[in-house]
Formats: sequence, structure tokens, C-alpha cells
Amino acid sequence: MWWMMNEGGGHYCSKKTDDICGDVCGQDSGRLSMSRIRCILRGIDLKTLIFLFVMVPTCVLAIYVHGQKISYFLRPLWESPPKPFHDIPHYYHENVSMETLCSLHGWKVREFPRRVYDAVLFSNEVDMLTIRWQELYPYITQFVLLESNSTFTGIPKPLVFASHRDEFKFVEPRLTYGTIGGRFKKGENPFVEEALQRVALDQLLKIAGITDDDLLIMSDVDEIPSRHTINLLRWCDDIPQVLHLRLKNYLYSFEFLVDNNSWRASVHRYQTGKTRYAHYRQTDEILADAGWHCSFCFRRINEFIFKMKAYSHNDRVRFSHFLNPKRVQKKICTGADLFDMLPEEYTFKEIIGKMGPIPHSYSAVHLPSFLLENADKYKYLLPGNCLRESG
Repeated sequence: MWWMMNEGGGHYCSKKTDDICGDVCGQDSGRLSMSRIRCILRGIDLKTLIFLFVMVPTCVLAIYVHGQKISYFLRPLWESPPKPFHDIPHYYHENVSMETLCSLHGWKVREFPRRVYDAVLFSNEVDMLTIRWQELYPYITQFVLLESNSTFTGIPKPLVFASHRDEFKFVEPRLTYGTIGGRFKKGENPFVEEALQRVALDQLLKIAGITDDDLLIMSDVDEIPSRHTINLLRWCDDIPQVLHLRLKNYLYSFEFLVDNNSWRASVHRYQTGKTRYAHYRQTDEILADAGWHCSFCFRRINEFIFKMKAYSHNDRVRFSHFLNPKRVQKKICTGADLFDMLPEEYTFKEIIGKMGPIPHSYSAVHLPSFLLENADKYKYLLPGNCLRESG
């Protein structure tokens, strides 16, 4: 171009350029020489070079490794907290009459109790199912259990309950058991398979004989309503049509109390054609202090690893070393998160307040009676017994 060339057709070189740029003048502009690179970098100081070649890759690596933590920490900026529940105070003492207890809740006592159905989807939680059914046994009309040969994530699994059924002879006369074949669609959203299994559980409840105004407990196996809570609800009239249960929230065992805010468990007065088995928020009403939720409460390390890969949030296993048995055992004993996640909260105050390992609790008061009566068998669930079996 004319403005880049002198009269002789050579390359134009400004007299104001320094020596380095002067060396570049007269060379073919299409070639990338060391001199040209030196010219480009001439104005960049050492600190900037360190930032570009050290800090930038480090930041990229940090985002890759800790991106999920960053996202959860900034959650208050992009997600509003849900509407608060309306907490119903919970009154109970073993020496207080049912008429008085119903009255304290603003309800009337019935002439006879409602029938109660306890329905669960089962994976592999044999011990938690035993504790649950022993806790609820006196007041349950029918135990309903559905099992699949597939996890929610499409992994084949044995029919664990079927192979342990002899251990549950105490509920056999009141048991409705069903199985459903998995579709084994790997890569599909796990919540699709979970939803289909919950629809199948609706059908199994009909087979079990549930009718209008029977009580239906909707909760995962490890979300255990207390015995006296269910007795209260079956004896009292005018209870809400749908009522969530606020459970004490434990992790790994009853040694690590996270908070008192587990809310997904619910009790329904069944309505034909309207009641659908679900595990999400269905009302604003919640009954306080109604039981226990013991998440990832397993006897064996391989059971922890199986659930990490099999449940609906398996995307939290971001690195293969998360599944290392020694690492899993260490996390259990320290009360730290298996997935290295920050607390799932909606305010910075709550997130910061719950960061780090869960404090140890040394209280085993007001736990399921069957657990304490069989403490030797289930000692891994009690304070001071964090070591798990390797098998």
C-alpha cells in the first residue's frame, strides 16, 4: 500500500522506532521472527508476563476443580430462597392422653384411628429399612415397597430386598412388594427414571388396597417419621390434607447432626384420583420435630460408593478419586462432604455458617427405640463409631 512504502518500493520504517523495531523493518511482514516477537513483548513488563503465564492457567485450573463450589457460594446472587414453611408446633409426651395431644394441635380426637400406608422406593438400604419398619410397625396397616433391577442412573443392580426378604418376616402379613424392570438408558436425566418408578408405586398402592382418607407416608427409606408422630396423625381429625414432616437431618450416622431442616417427607390423607406419590414440596404446612433423616448411613464402604454412582445426583462425582475407599472413610470420620461441596443454602450467612466438617454430636437421646435396643448390631450408626466395614 502506498502509505506503507517509500518511493523506491521498499518497506517504510518510521524514524521514531527503537532499535528492536528497526531490526524488523525491511523484513517480509508475513514472517513471524523472534525479532518481531521481541517487538510485540517489548512493552510488557515482568509482572505482566508472570500473570499471563502463571496466574491465568492457575485460575483456569482452579475454576475447573472448584467451579461447583464457586457456583454454590454465589447461589444467593442467582437464586432466591423458597417461600418459608408454616411450622406447626409439635406436642408430645408419653404420659399425655391422645385427646389432649390432638387438642394442643387444634384438632379433635377421632373415635377410631385411620389406616396408615407406608410406601417406599427401595435401592439397597437394608439396615435403614429395618430400623424404619421396626419404628413404624405398631401403626402401619400395609407396608408397600417397590424395587427395580436398575438404579435411577441406569446401572444394573440386584433385587436386594428380594434376597433379604427373610429378614423382614415380621412385616410379611402386611407387606405388598412389587418389582419394576429398568430401562437402562445411560446418559438420560436420572430424575426421569425416578419419576417413572414413583408412578409405578402409585399403582402398587392401589393393589395394596388404599382408600380415601387413609394416611399415606411419602418419604425415602432413610427419612423416618417417629412412631408417635404417625400415631398422632392417625388419631386426630381435621389434620391438613397434605402435611410435610420436619426431620432432624443427619449425615453418615446419628453422630453428625447437620440441622433440623429436612422437609421432603410428607403424610397425605389419600384422595382417589388426586394423590400422587412425589418427593417435592406439595404444601406450605410442616409439622416440627417429626422424625429423623439419616443420609448416606451405610455399614460398608462399598455401599457408599454404590450410592455415589447410582443416585440422581451422581453428577456430583466430578473426579474418579472421589470414589477412593480410603478417602470415603476419612470423610465419614471427619464429617466432611463426600463430594467436596459447599452447603446448599440461599444466604451467605447460612453458607458460611455451615462451611467445613459437621461438628460431632455425642447425644443418642430420642433416637428410634429399635436402634438403641440393638446397639451392638447397629453401633456404626451411633456416636463414636465412624469406622466402616470394607466389604
